[in-house]
Amino acid sequence: MRWRPSNLDKVRLALLAAGLLCVATGLLPRAEAADNMRRIAPLLLFLGSVIVLAELARAAKVFDVIAHRLAIVAGGDYAALFLLCGLFATVTTVVLNLDTTAVLLTPVMLALAIPARIAPLPLAMTTLWLANTASLLLPVSNLTNLLAADRVGLDVTGFAGRMWLPQLLSTTATMVCLWVFYWRRSRRGADRYVVPEPVRPADSRERWLLWSTSGACLAFVVSIPLAGDHIGYAAAAAALIALVAFAIFDRSVLRPSLFPWQLLVFVTGLFLVVPTLSRFGLSHLMHGLIGDDPGTSGAFRAAGAGAGLSNIVNNLPAYTAGEAVIPDGNRNQLLALLIGSNVGPIVLPWGSLATLLCLEFCRAYGVRVPMRRFVFTGLVLAVTATTLAVAGLLIAG
Repeated sequence: MRWRPSNLDKVRLALLAAGLLCVATGLLPRAEAADNMRRIAPLLLFLGSVIVLAELARAAKVFDVIAHRLAIVAGGDYAALFLLCGLFATVTTVVLNLDTTAVLLTPVMLALAIPARIAPLPLAMTTLWLANTASLLLPVSNLTNLLAADRVGLDVTGFAGRMWLPQLLSTTATMVCLWVFYWRRSRRGADRYVVPEPVRPADSRERWLLWSTSGACLAFVVSIPLAGDHIGYAAAAAALIALVAFAIFDRSVLRPSLFPWQLLVFVTGLFLVVPTLSRFGLSHLMHGLIGDDPGTSGAFRAAGAGAGLSNIVNNLPAYTAGEAVIPDGNRNQLLALLIGSNVGPIVLPWGSLATLLCLEFCRAYGVRVPMRRFVFTGLVLAVTATTLAVAGLLIAG
């Protein structure tokens, strides 16, 4: 079958081409471009490996088993299902990256809505919002976290020690807004839902795939606090375990499309284009927005700039542009920028790649997301969660 790039694929390829052109023309010095590529090489290994692992976990029905089991445990009670779905999306984002939540958990939740006769919009918004707002706790939760942890010299435990309170406050604000805006009785339109049947392996082959892939995911989760700077190798090893299992039991799943080249192309292009723009005025704009105050005012300014710019141009370039102008000693200011860039991009559809992916799945499943309501509720949550998370950062610090 002939490959036809989507509009989003064309944007990613154009971004990479623009970045390579910047290097070829000297707009971005080759030495600086090489330094940027060396910096993101471990991040690309991690991102590619964890997405492959998550895709294989979906093929083995790991997420389907968990989602249906949660719906069964909740027993038709919407409040219980709300808490369990929120916990599921939060844990997935924290330990397997926000893109995993967007790419894999969103279609699983939307598929669950059919047999359980659940209004799909609350499920979709749960994964969409928590993919962003629950991505603060660990370096692996978000690509920007890996950049920030490297910049301030924090290992996994040190990073979690600084970010546990911001994560708790951000997640709490998200759950409150989800219930008020999408999950309460007047919004969801039903008192109870139909308890679905559990998802079970059809034969021994599927059973082996389910358990081996689940074991690979568990091994990766356990390795997170131990791997340190080598988290990319831990993710690659876990992905390799799952790949071997599928090579033995179901080779039909092992297709070239399994490799997330789109994300890798997007990230590589950004790290060539954004530094070039910074050399030609973007850094002055960001410095004017953020300032260099290491105290409370500087932290909130950085968070506001990160959140605002993320909704305009996407969170990854917003963070990298802001990071470049923050002095090395201003740890709180840098982490506040990270909070704004992670939590804030839920107002406009292109604020983060996770938001875009969730909305693409909604469109594919025929789930209508009222854009005026999306923007208004996203703005309320972005302001509330970002403010509380930065306050928590300053308190915990």
